[in-house]
Amino acid sequence: MPTTRDFTANHQKLIDAASALFFRDGINATGIAAVAEFAGMSKMTLYAHFASKDELIVAFLDKRNERWEAAVQQSMAASEAPADKLLGLFDLHRQWLREGGLRGCPYVNSAAEFPDRAHPVRLAVDRHKRGVKQHLLDLAEMAGLSDLQTLVTRLFLLLEGAFLTGALENDDSVFLVARGLAAELIQAAQPA
Repeated sequence: MPTTRDFTANHQKLIDAASALFFRDGINATGIAAVAEFAGMSKMTLYAHFASKDELIVAFLDKRNERWEAAVQQSMAASEAPADKLLGLFDLHRQWLREGGLRGCPYVNSAAEFPDRAHPVRLAVDRHKRGVKQHLLDLAEMAGLSDLQTLVTRLFLLLEGAFLTGALENDDSVFLVARGLAAELIQAAQPA
């Protein structure tokens, strides 16, 4: 009889296998059998953990979001000034793009493969993107910046655009440009 620890380890192993294959081959191109084989498990074991491929995809996205949130907290703790924390999000996005092999954003990639906005995968994507916007808003508020909604929209577009362009051009240095533009926007939003 498998222990709770074994179950948890196998669960994570399946998510890790899915993550590797989804990044390498794409979500729709990756079958359940491939994930199970990559994880060294049977399809039956996979289905004991996830009722469907959609459930596995959501688990992959949610687990990645948990890691992202932890990385954001660590990044924020490294800086004192809220404006520096905002710019730190650009550095963190760049780091994650590099760690993903410049393959792009798994949330954007997932959204492209699941166009139905009510689909559970798209809901997981939306949760993550709302979280990114919330971090931007919280930090902009802490910094006492003006015209918050416009600023957050612009910063979010810079982050997204840099991530996508970096992946398309296989060059993460685009984040240096985006960070510079973000610094200008933050400076312009400083209270008079």
